[in-house]
Amino acid sequence: MRVFLGAHNIISPLAFNSKENFERISKGESAVSKREFPFSQEGFFCSKIDDKILNESFSKLGKATDYTRLERMAILSIADVLKQSGVDLSKKESLLIFSTTKGNIDVLENAYPSFDKKRAYLAETAERIGNFFHCAITPLVLSNACISGLLAMIIAKRYIESGAYKNIMVCGSDIISEFTTSGFKSFNAISPSRCRPFDAKRNGINLGEAAATILLSSEPISNLIITSGASANDANHISGPSRTGDGLFQALQQTLKGDSSVDFISAHGTATEYNDEMESVAFDRAGLNDVPLHSLKAYYGHTLGAAGILESIISLISLQENKLIASLGYEEQGTSKKINVIEETQDKPLQRILKTASGFGGCNAAAIFEKI
Repeated sequence: MRVFLGAHNIISPLAFNSKENFERISKGESAVSKREFPFSQEGFFCSKIDDKILNESFSKLGKATDYTRLERMAILSIADVLKQSGVDLSKKESLLIFSTTKGNIDVLENAYPSFDKKRAYLAETAERIGNFFHCAITPLVLSNACISGLLAMIIAKRYIESGAYKNIMVCGSDIISEFTTSGFKSFNAISPSRCRPFDAKRNGINLGEAAATILLSSEPISNLIITSGASANDANHISGPSRTGDGLFQALQQTLKGDSSVDFISAHGTATEYNDEMESVAFDRAGLNDVPLHSLKAYYGHTLGAAGILESIISLISLQENKLIASLGYEEQGTSKKINVIEETQDKPLQRILKTASGFGGCNAAAIFEKI
């Protein structure tokens, strides 16, 4: 059975729809800049959604004070995809999968004094979003570090192939919070400037926030399909990936199934020393050294549970437009294994692309998207 990829949306600091997001990064625009927060007066480079724009947009759907920032972002994104597709989540043939790493973590930081602390439970967050859309089926939560978004799409594919559902809406959302920021700072992993994935002078990550939603269906709703996908864990370290790229290599093997003929790779590329090196090793082992590759982290920062979906959507538009987006910030190879990082946005015929993701705890995922 073919699983089709349909309507989609990206809510980011650059724009509140997928098309405009793609147009802006095509021009080399980045949402990453230095911002200040109550918990970090010195500020740091990140990508943050403007609260005024978010609340003005949400006011067309509901009362902003009834929902957290994360919930507002997710609801806006899902609502746009529902409007485009006409899918009804109140029917049992349709399912919502919600992908996030930390969800409403800011509830525990007293950002909403009137909200019950249990609002921070991921299942509670997903149920609240589901209730907004009168979901017939209780939304599923997928939280597996930074592969959450891509893994949610892979799981959705398997559900549809099993005949369990006709349509599955996959939404990922995460915000910048004191918890996540302090965590990355404890690793000395926050870059003091805009990040530079795979570059010799890379010096850390930028965090970002976004919501992204995509529809997967058994119906031929587009000329784009997800043909395969897999996940694997190298079980190397609670935060550091395997130096030999074992987990990602296993995911690549299971996904490619012996066919490495892909036109482009949308890599994870966090701009940290170990992640980028590990990816280069895994791609080398899989025979993908010469395939054009980019990371979108210098445009959006690392949007955690939204990243896999957001970056997949950009990849799908690339497929449709036959355009490769440059890996912003890259100038000089900074990995031990040769990889073909895209230095300039360019037109190129595209048919089959590979999306990868990697995260804490040694988790890795990969998927193939094709144009038919």
